[in-house]
Amino acid sequence: MAQGAANLVISELRERIQHLEGTAKRLKHVLPFGIPDIDNRLPGGGLAFGALHEFAGGGAGTVDGAAAALFAAGIAARTKGQVVWCLTRPDLFFPALAQAGLHPKRVIFVEVDREEDVLASMEEALAYGGLGAVVGELVRLPMTTSRRLQLAAEKTGTMGLAVRRWRRQTEANDYGQPTAATTRWRVSVLPSEALPVSGVGRARWFLELMRVKAGECAEFFVGACDATGRINLSPGPGNGQDQAGRSVYSG
Repeated sequence: MAQGAANLVISELRERIQHLEGTAKRLKHVLPFGIPDIDNRLPGGGLAFGALHEFAGGGAGTVDGAAAALFAAGIAARTKGQVVWCLTRPDLFFPALAQAGLHPKRVIFVEVDREEDVLASMEEALAYGGLGAVVGELVRLPMTTSRRLQLAAEKTGTMGLAVRRWRRQTEANDYGQPTAATTRWRVSVLPSEALPVSGVGRARWFLELMRVKAGECAEFFVGACDATGRINLSPGPGNGQDQAGRSVYSG
């Protein structure tokens, strides 16, 4: 082999090795909550980039479903770069997203007719790379499809967030089926924080870490996402006032 050709091969190998090393670094990168009680339950100390994560409301109602979407929005808000949000129902309430830290100007909304198209759009966006997060609103997430999303996320280091939305009570049972997601969360609305004066305090959630690879399940009482997308630990059930879950869905 001529010297010039050999140098070209070596150069190409170096570039491929650097690319693989860069991918490995991205895959090890995590997004911490900044709350030791939660981060210590997650391998690496936070939510993994280059992975798929699942979220659902604690019931089939709109309030808990909105809380799950707001939790995902707060996570997406703390990533860097544009966020792609795939959905079939154009009923997102933009001010609620902004209150959870995710300004609509950062979001590319992909509205499609079928859930199959949501999954395809998520996979394409995850494979594209360079995004902060890719969010998809889904009723069902079959194992085969979730594996495709997980693999696409792994290749680019982008975080995938699947928000499960139920149209009827029976569909909520599907959330117990296994998927390839790295973590699975369930969010239920609690009475809001009590204030020393009349008014409605910060919304509160019961947060369940139902599944985590290489980790254990856990439960937390938290204050809902603030304007920076962050949650905080909150006292257990008790002296709240009313259910002040901000609905992220209009109508």
